[in-house]
Amino acid sequence: MSVMGELETALRRELGKVVVGGDATVRALTLALVARGHVLLQGAPGLGKTLLAKTFAAAIGGDFQRIQGTADLMPADIIGVHVYDESTRRFAFRPGPLFAQVVLVDEINRAGPKTQSALLEAMEERQVSAERELFRLPDEFLVVATQNPREFEGTYPLPESQLDRFMLRVDVDYPSRELEADVLRRYGASFEGVGAPPASITPVDRGLLQAAREAAAGLHVSAALIGYVLDLAAASREDPRVSLGLSTRGVLALLRAARVMAGLRGAEFVTPDDVKDVAPWTIPHRLMLAPEAALEGATDLAVVRGLLERTPVPR
Repeated sequence: MSVMGELETALRRELGKVVVGGDATVRALTLALVARGHVLLQGAPGLGKTLLAKTFAAAIGGDFQRIQGTADLMPADIIGVHVYDESTRRFAFRPGPLFAQVVLVDEINRAGPKTQSALLEAMEERQVSAERELFRLPDEFLVVATQNPREFEGTYPLPESQLDRFMLRVDVDYPSRELEADVLRRYGASFEGVGAPPASITPVDRGLLQAAREAAAGLHVSAALIGYVLDLAAASREDPRVSLGLSTRGVLALLRAARVMAGLRGAEFVTPDDVKDVAPWTIPHRLMLAPEAALEGATDLAVVRGLLERTPVPR
């Protein structure tokens, strides 16, 4: 088993202590962890998105903070504020919840545009600005955000620049009957709510994570494979159903995710199949559909499937 496979197995074991099912979601979270990307979990309420994010944070160790998205949430509430210190007669900066290794932003689309914009610098540059000062965030800074796409009242759609900073968007769907029955057997007799007891989760070895990142960086990527990724990007920009195609940041995310996917299967080089496997997580949320395409019922996932079918695969 490859080192990345060992990491995924460890994460799956720890998450399985609390979360039922979600194998594909665990793989997506592993991709983001190794590639230092951020994750957007999208799905209907009550499907365990918050529980999954909280348990994932416990499984990778480090500091954890939760931010609940609300209409009155302000940038200073998440970044921090300068407070006057009587003892030193100076203003001192008090960090907000954003200064953690893993930050869960629950219902991110309930926060206003001003607060959402405060995350842009943090997610891209791993730093924040306050009162003309720059403050570095932790090296392992990772944002896991949740949103419900079907609940429009009291929500603010995420702007394109915000969506582009999420490496992956994972659509969390309803579980199968068997998995839902397992949830009932496991938690149906408890009246204390479903949580993730910190004592029950053993954080994965940091050395294993570093080794996985080094292994992913060492995988061979051919010129033909890079050409294939660029062809997909060009096809998204030229598709008449799309008004805003894949950005250069999105192209990087696609290639980096494909590297990790190849490593998870123990390969020594990246193939077009690896790109196809991660495309549904890395591309759809970055595309803005043309108004006429949206009226016709087109979806971002359907557009991506069409791009993969039409783009020639290199030999």
